[in-house]
Amino acid sequence: MNYRAELEELVQKQHGTILSADIDKNKIPRIYLQKMVAEGKLEKVNRGVYVSTDAIEDEMYAIQIRYSKFIFSHETALFIHNLTDRTPFEYSVTVPSGYKVVSKVAQRIKAYYIKKEWHGLGVETAKTTFGNTIKVYSVERTICDIIRSRNRIDIQILIPALKKIVRLKSVDYSLLMNYAKKLKIEKILNHYLEVLL
Repeated sequence: MNYRAELEELVQKQHGTILSADIDKNKIPRIYLQKMVAEGKLEKVNRGVYVSTDAIEDEMYAIQIRYSKFIFSHETALFIHNLTDRTPFEYSVTVPSGYKVVSKVAQRIKAYYIKKEWHGLGVETAKTTFGNTIKVYSVERTICDIIRSRNRIDIQILIPALKKIVRLKSVDYSLLMNYAKKLKIEKILNHYLEVLL
């Protein structure tokens, strides 16, 4: 079996990013990973995360792999759902209360904390611009999050995003109201919807 070719194909299929877990899953001996690093074809960017040197690192994917509790939310979710024109300067993620975000990561992200029982509410998958799968909150959950955290979000992002959202035909308003009720922002959401609709 040509492990080298299999590894190169896997790197290409995953848009230039390979995880040591992928190597194990495909039963490729790790020596081939080490050889590609030594040859300068792969670069270790984080523990267990390697990127092809001729590819641009998919930072969102690398963050998600390294920190599985992170769910992309707020401004970043708006960007992923094409509800803002602004590329986020830092990634917004939501983590369950009590989860410790290490300081070197906290400098690169904007962390929002939420009760554990609400952390998984409205999670779906999306593709990064590199084609890798990440976890993000749905449009309905994102609406609730940005309204809930409106004091931490730039008004120049909040209002245009809400205007775009109310024009979306795909928004499930019964699901939106269900999330708003659970997150205790029903009145505030209704106020925004009355103004914008």
